[in-house]
Amino acid sequence: MSQFKVGEYAVYPGHGVGRIHAIESKEILGAQHEFYSIQILETGMKIMIPASNIQKIGLRPLISKAEATKVVDILKDKDVKIDTQTWNRRYRDYMEKIKTGSVFEIAEVLRDLYVLRVDKELSFGEKKMLDTAKNLLLKELNLAPDVKDVVNSDSEIKAIFGVQ
Repeated sequence: MSQFKVGEYAVYPGHGVGRIHAIESKEILGAQHEFYSIQILETGMKIMIPASNIQKIGLRPLISKAEATKVVDILKDKDVKIDTQTWNRRYRDYMEKIKTGSVFEIAEVLRDLYVLRVDKELSFGEKKMLDTAKNLLLKELNLAPDVKDVVNSDSEIKAIFGVQ
């Protein structure tokens, strides 16, 4: 039984939101296997994922309104201690969080980079990561049903952080 339906959106960790274009059944070594054919919205990349592996891969539905509210709470929490390690170590840690596909981890990365930006200049890699985290978060928030009134634009995220 399929967890997702054709036409629905799903989040693929590390790549963002994609649309299920097809659910295909293929015979491999004499056994039938079901695959989700997904196209990532941001890049246009097409991916085929075995339905039996969606938990392992981390493919998940778009967030709910309650989860979006929690994301906004994470973004608003500016009383966090930013790790003082080198930028490249911090970059690796943040990249691991983004790759999990967890909207909460991505929100933490976005928040931490905005907070860090107040104290010091971000490296090129950190600036790029800030944009990546922001785009992943906004894409999901904009497409999730019943979430549009929580936060739905770059300017609203900037307003949360008090930046222009």
